[in-house]
Amino acid sequence: MIEIAGIYKKYGNKSVLENVNLTVGNGSVFGLVGINGAGKSTLLRLAAGVLRPDEGSILVDGEPVYENEGAKRKIFFLPDDPYYTPNISGKGLADMYRAFYDFDAEAYGEYLERFKLSPRVPIRNFSKGMKRQVFVSLALAIRPEYLLLDEAFDGLDPLARLLFKRGLADLVADKKSAVIISSHSLRELEDISDSYGLLDHRTITCSG
Repeated sequence: MIEIAGIYKKYGNKSVLENVNLTVGNGSVFGLVGINGAGKSTLLRLAAGVLRPDEGSILVDGEPVYENEGAKRKIFFLPDDPYYTPNISGKGLADMYRAFYDFDAEAYGEYLERFKLSPRVPIRNFSKGMKRQVFVSLALAIRPEYLLLDEAFDGLDPLARLLFKRGLADLVADKKSAVIISSHSLRELEDISDSYGLLDHRTITCSG
């Protein structure tokens, strides 16, 4: 379970999040909805332990996530614009992440094959949608207990979105993982999420 309580975050003098409270249980898909600039990415980075909140707490299975390697091993965070080195390929990306996560190499290869992507080609040569497909394949192959996805469907064509959603459904059903997906479009999330929260005016204004 991810428990977010009383979170405040500023960048300099600019307040981004104020008194954000949210609980996401295992075996669920939570849709985090908000316009661009609402603070969705910041909230996911806080939940992943990348950023430290100015106030409040974020617990994963009852433990603080920031600077907690054990908690972070349970989480995979896929940002909107993930980092990769200039010459790395899909295979190299898998080798890098295998050092930190348990990794299903067979599943990774199967997802790349479904997306028609070569594991040997440098990622920099791929289109935006193809790059997203590589990282989506990586996320599904890691099979984390907690999967945080920032604008996950951005750049994916309809078939790729369908394959991704099926993979997410299998992950939740098989491993009882908790998934948080952010998007500016409720329509993208309505057929995969079982609960949602609206991030507006720096806080969760409604959820259900």
